[in-house]
Amino acid sequence: MIELALHVLDIAENSSRAGATLIEITFVEDLEKDILSFEIKDNGRGMDEETMEKAMDPFYTTKKVRRVGLGLPMLKQATQTAGGFFSIESRVGVGTRVYAQFQHSHIDRQPIGDLPGTMVALILGNPDIDMLYTHRKNGRTYILDTAEIREGLGGIPLNHMEVLNLIRNNIAEGIQELDFP
Repeated sequence: MIELALHVLDIAENSSRAGATLIEITFVEDLEKDILSFEIKDNGRGMDEETMEKAMDPFYTTKKVRRVGLGLPMLKQATQTAGGFFSIESRVGVGTRVYAQFQHSHIDRQPIGDLPGTMVALILGNPDIDMLYTHRKNGRTYILDTAEIREGLGGIPLNHMEVLNLIRNNIAEGIQELDFP
């Protein structure tokens, strides 16, 4: 994967396949400490210790379509290449947490990529899963909560094209505003 948004998409799709009803995605850009991190937490089925170890093996996957599961191993390598670290925690019946941290200014850090597009793709494919997306930068915070949006739509589905366009624009503007004091 060539950008962090694609890692987020891959991991969040794993969460949806694991039966999550809530996926929390948090990006933090701490320019003063030169750190970029993201965390994805879900309330899906979770994994036991043995499955967690297998999940880090590129030749293990639960997907039926392909026989390799490169997502988590590639993310771990990307963090290490960019002066950071990776962790995964999971409990059966509780859910999973994936954390990735990078040196923000590292020349080998993958670009963040299209987070608005990633979130729209996740919502389009999983309209019944609540997504809580938080992005922090320069002491400012942007939050998108699909549960709040769903409540305000009065029955219009989240994956309606006009709603998705509004969500995409809202996220793009929200992230852009984090750069201005």
